[in-house]
Amino acid sequence: MSIRVREWLRLMDLLHLTTHEDRVEIDREIERRTGVYCDDAIDRGLISKREFEEIVHSILKRRKKRTKEAPIVV
Repeated sequence: MSIRVREWLRLMDLLHLTTHEDRVEIDREIERRTGVYCDDAIDRGLISKREFEEIVHSILKRRKKRTKEAPIVV
């Protein structure tokens, strides 16, 4: 998992909202969009803080949707 992603989440007060799996997905999405390793993308300024925040919220929204759709097993 990316050190920079964790730092940015902490700075934006979003870290507590994410799970390890969320952070891995955030890393992958940054890498998909930029074509480089997520820490390098952040260090090089290939992704803005606004775009980063949009990615985080989209990942959280997907997780919430998956959780809501999951059947309850008794």
